[in-house]
Amino acid sequence: MSPQRQAGTDRHASAEHEVSPHVTQDAVVIVPGIMGSELRSTATGDVLWGLSGARWLLRAWTRRDGLAALHLTEDELAGKTGRVRATQLLRHGTWTPYLRGQEPYTDLIDTVRDYVADPAAVLPFPYDWRLPVATNGRLLAARAREHLTAWRAHPAHRAAVEHRADRRPARLVFIAHSMGGLVTRSALDGTHSDDLAADTRTVITLGTPFYGSVKATVILNSGRGAPVPLPHARLRALCATMPGLHDLLPLYRCLRTEDDVRRLDVSDIAALGGHPELARDSLAFHARQQHVPLPDHRTVVGTRQPTWQSLSLSSGRVTAYEDGPQPNSDGSLIRDRDDRVRYFAVHGDGTVYRAAAALSGHVSTVPVQHGDLARADSALDAVADILLEDLPHGIPLGEPGCGLAVPDLAEAGVPWRATAENIDSAQGLTCTLTDTETGVERPVPVRMEDGRPTATITARTPGLYRVELHTYDRYTISQLVLVTEPGVPVAEADD
Repeated sequence: MSPQRQAGTDRHASAEHEVSPHVTQDAVVIVPGIMGSELRSTATGDVLWGLSGARWLLRAWTRRDGLAALHLTEDELAGKTGRVRATQLLRHGTWTPYLRGQEPYTDLIDTVRDYVADPAAVLPFPYDWRLPVATNGRLLAARAREHLTAWRAHPAHRAAVEHRADRRPARLVFIAHSMGGLVTRSALDGTHSDDLAADTRTVITLGTPFYGSVKATVILNSGRGAPVPLPHARLRALCATMPGLHDLLPLYRCLRTEDDVRRLDVSDIAALGGHPELARDSLAFHARQQHVPLPDHRTVVGTRQPTWQSLSLSSGRVTAYEDGPQPNSDGSLIRDRDDRVRYFAVHGDGTVYRAAAALSGHVSTVPVQHGDLARADSALDAVADILLEDLPHGIPLGEPGCGLAVPDLAEAGVPWRATAENIDSAQGLTCTLTDTETGVERPVPVRMEDGRPTATITARTPGLYRVELHTYDRYTISQLVLVTEPGVPVAEADD
């Protein structure tokens, strides 16, 4: 565990409903990626996916019937679900052909719990990853709304709000790995819950293939025209009629032709081994999703790993390449002097190449593999930093920064005020008081009083203190205040 996240432990106070000011008051929803949820039979309770141990994995991937119960039935393909239920996020590492190792989500859940006001603020959202993203998006929208409503009524939420600058109620923070980002975007598209996006503070995605992954085409193509290891053939058999896998097919210009590169169409997907009806539904779904904004979207992407970016298709056979085309500013492809398309190795996380995951301008890069993006210290540190942000609904009015008015002299044990000047909102403002001798720093709440953002401060012991006001637009204004012995009237301190 990194030092930063180690410092995040023990943040919850022992007194009932008292919380540290160094946590978020928001409700957090954790959405895993494909194959990241444990699946059980509704009828028997048997685990169909998610058990630990190499012995179980070998049975699942090498026996003829090892994954038979996961294959979608005709009823499930027709939308009649319920035979299989998702019970929890993966607690054990597992392995999948092509997708490689899948780390458990325990470290991510533990990290998030360190930075919320109470464990009740965290909702892990397992889902049946075999089904269409749209189906799971509807379920997520309903569960997220229920979770936010319940958390806002929780005593720890009310205590946490007292520490925030503008004392706003909780909003939602989604943390989504891989396919989970697509499920989250579907939940926020307005057709399931028209105010869910308005109640969302931020969406953090970890390696989400917003523009798809060439690896999905390779999975669907396994065993077509060439022998492959048995586990790879088992995966192809499972995914051939799996809507969730079709939702991961690449949407960008990735198919190499003689003198150009174009997008896959339904006939291409059918030719490489996909299901034409599922392909048609998926392409239509993604076309609708392109216009769905993600509130304050933060992207964490893996880099420096060899990653398939493009492919060719010949006689039903896919050949994948670790490089791809790049566009000019006008959208045309970069070509050489002979007008041939040039190809560039951009790399990614081993499953999703960088540009396919970078939907927004807020991108953090970490040199890790796709399956480790929800466990690596570097990725978890980025998640922790974003959780502790408290972005307001808008920037403070007026010029950048603000003024600070404090007395130059105060008495120990007697409250006094620090007031922000030339600003009429407490949103995004934080205040700290530091003993310059000991270096001990403590936060002081900022509230509106008489129309001005004000912090009421009491220094318990004499000394020289630094008051710092931190604004949303990244300015820090500070002032030193001398605090005298108790009982020494401030007005007579010069006598």
